[in-house]
Amino acid sequence: MEPGEIHALLGENGAGKSTLMNVLYGLYQPDEGEILVDGEPLKLRGPSDAISAGIGMVHQHFMLVPVFTVTENIMLGAEKVRGGISGFLDRRRARREVVEVSERYGLRVDPDAVIEDLPVGIQQRVEIVKALTRDVDLLILDEPTAVLTPQETEELLTVMRSLKAAGKSIVFITHKLGEVKAIADRITVIRRGKTVGTASPEASRDELAALMVGRNVRLTVEKATAKPGKAVLEVAGLVVDDDRQIRAVDGIDLTVHAGEVLGVAGVQGNGQTELIEAIMGLRPTLAGSVTLDGERVDGWSTKRVLRAGVGYVPEDRSVDGLVKEFSVAENLVLDIYDRPPFAGGLALKPQAIATSAKERIEQFDVRTSSASMPVGTLSGGNQQKVIVARELSRPLKLLIAAQPTRGVDVGSIEFIHSQVIHERDIGTAVLVVSSELDEVLGLADRVAVMYRGRIIGIVGPDTPREEIGLLMAGITPEAAADRAEARPATDDDVPTSEEEA
Repeated sequence: MEPGEIHALLGENGAGKSTLMNVLYGLYQPDEGEILVDGEPLKLRGPSDAISAGIGMVHQHFMLVPVFTVTENIMLGAEKVRGGISGFLDRRRARREVVEVSERYGLRVDPDAVIEDLPVGIQQRVEIVKALTRDVDLLILDEPTAVLTPQETEELLTVMRSLKAAGKSIVFITHKLGEVKAIADRITVIRRGKTVGTASPEASRDELAALMVGRNVRLTVEKATAKPGKAVLEVAGLVVDDDRQIRAVDGIDLTVHAGEVLGVAGVQGNGQTELIEAIMGLRPTLAGSVTLDGERVDGWSTKRVLRAGVGYVPEDRSVDGLVKEFSVAENLVLDIYDRPPFAGGLALKPQAIATSAKERIEQFDVRTSSASMPVGTLSGGNQQKVIVARELSRPLKLLIAAQPTRGVDVGSIEFIHSQVIHERDIGTAVLVVSSELDEVLGLADRVAVMYRGRIIGIVGPDTPREEIGLLMAGITPEAAADRAEARPATDDDVPTSEEEA
């Protein structure tokens, strides 16, 4: 790599991208080969050696202490003291350093904020500032956009460009083709632990996807025309507060029919999360009703909702979807572990659980060395496959999928999308919530647009993106017409940032 270069490392989930970078950062020891820095072999006994050599890394799962402040987290491992070895921690000096680095690279962070109070995008900035305070020349970003909203992703790409301009080299690990084409100077593709090719950002998405997966990949969803049946899910006048007791869902009405996909589009933070949690019994409702197959389910426990025939792919797999310390096999039966054939009386049946896990791992192409491995050791995309495999392995009346392909590679996206459409085609009602507009338009038979806790429009998936974009910004066709009459249309009518939206 050259100074001021962004080198993208592209590959499927489980291809070995993170493992390779963990070797470069000193977390893993190589079995063979060597690392050269400025032409000289480098032996890394741990991350401290990597940092001393000018190598920093921001991990996919952040290494921050939630109850510590930004400054305290950045000090960890490089504490500065006043009065010698036995002196006090020099928090003022550390704070000044945080402010200086933040301003130098355009990374706005509050040095006194507590980590657990910060959104994910800002937490990631803290990780980057932490690396930069160590004066690194090479920064490794491991799947940095996997948990970010589109707006946070754009902000990160802007930060990467400023780091490049400052002469920093960046290894950008990802599987998102659009981001690679937007930011990379060079691209290396690895598959199953081996380099299979290099490419320039001018390569087409189809070419990059084929290199990643080893076959041609459909980047668009193929589906027949839906044949909707009876109403399965009916939400009427639903009102829900968020964790701060601020109104998040404000009188929503929507219906999902058997054999159709209803997609919910909108900028993240407009009540989508609270809507899904209320339907699933994870959040109390203040008013309105939720009806499943003609029966009121608002007020039910989550377990009871699941047992009524609802499949749930949660927005945050780490918090709501998996028990990371449990094995892959155990996670595959989390919601039916106490039912035949996996249990008899009070006792589990390990052989039945293992046999089922083997079938699901093969059917859903989960990349793991063993079903007994802790699910937390899998890549993010393979963790997502475990959840999808679990939820689609029983008869369903309704499938709710929130951000179903977040942090998933193109091959797995193709597979998960095909499974969602298969559920629709066998008569399941499907509700998909995604911050990826392309995903919503590709999967949905109808699109409901949420803005500030309300459904402000339901349109077809062939509706022009510009029209849906206006709805996502809270501008209805009637309002747009009024604005057009009031003055000539300009580019200012289209939101250009999350703040305007």
